[in-house]
Amino acid sequence: MTTRFTGKVALITGGGSGIGRATALAFAREGATVVVAGRSAGLLEQTVKLIEDEGGQASAVTADVSSSEDVARLVATTVERHGGLHIAFNNAGVLEAGPLADMEEAAWDRQLAVNLTGVFLSMKHEIAYMRGHGGGVIVNTASNLGAHMRLPFLGAYAASKAAVSALSRAAAKEYIGEGIRINAISPGPIDTSMSLGPGETEDDRAERMKDALPIGRVGTLDEAASAVLWLASPEAGFAVGHDLVIDGGASA
Repeated sequence: MTTRFTGKVALITGGGSGIGRATALAFAREGATVVVAGRSAGLLEQTVKLIEDEGGQASAVTADVSSSEDVARLVATTVERHGGLHIAFNNAGVLEAGPLADMEEAAWDRQLAVNLTGVFLSMKHEIAYMRGHGGGVIVNTASNLGAHMRLPFLGAYAASKAAVSALSRAAAKEYIGEGIRINAISPGPIDTSMSLGPGETEDDRAERMKDALPIGRVGTLDEAASAVLWLASPEAGFAVGHDLVIDGGASA
C-alpha cells in the first residue's frame, strides 16, 4: 500500500471486471477510496471484496452509463457516501464484431450508447461536480482500434472509440482552465475476455499475438492500470488532452 492517492475519491465505471477492476484495485492500493460502477451488482461486489481484503476502502453502485439519470445518481451517491469526487475513470465499454453491412442496427446502437454516450454522460455529470469543487482528473478509455489503427469487422467499435478520443481532447481544452484535467488511454489487446477471438483459448491467443504484435504478447491488466494511475497522478500534471496508446507497438 502506498499513499499517492490518499484522501482522494476515485470513481470507476466498468469496475466489475477487466481493466476496470484492475484499476480499482490499483487506486485502492495507493490510498484512494474507490467507487466501482456497472450493471452487474455481483461483479461489483466481488471487486469491493477484493479491495477490502487488501485493506482498502471501496463501495459499489449499480448503474447503466447510457442513462443520464443513472449517471447523475452515480455521481451524487459517490459524493454523498465519500464526501467528494477527485478522479474519474470512464471505462465501461462493449464490443460486438461483425461485417458492417450485416450488423443489426441494435448492435450499432448498443456500442455507441455505452462506449460513446456513456463517456459523454459520465463527463457531463462529473464535470458539473468537479468545476464547483476544486477541479479533478478524468481518464476515458478509448482504444488503439479507434483513432490509431483499424481492423475489419470492428467498424462500429472503432467508430465509437475514435469518437471517445476526439471527445476527450476537445473536453480537455474546454475545462483545463477550471482545474479539470482530461486524458484518455487507448489500449490494444489486454489480458481480458474482450481480446479473445470466437472460441479462442488464452493459449491460442498467446500464439496469435506472437506474430500480431511487435512486442509478441498481450498487455497485462497491471500495465493498463498503471497507465491510468499515471495519467491521474500529479506526475502527469502537464498532460492535458493526451491519448496514451498502450498496445505493444501495434499502431506504431
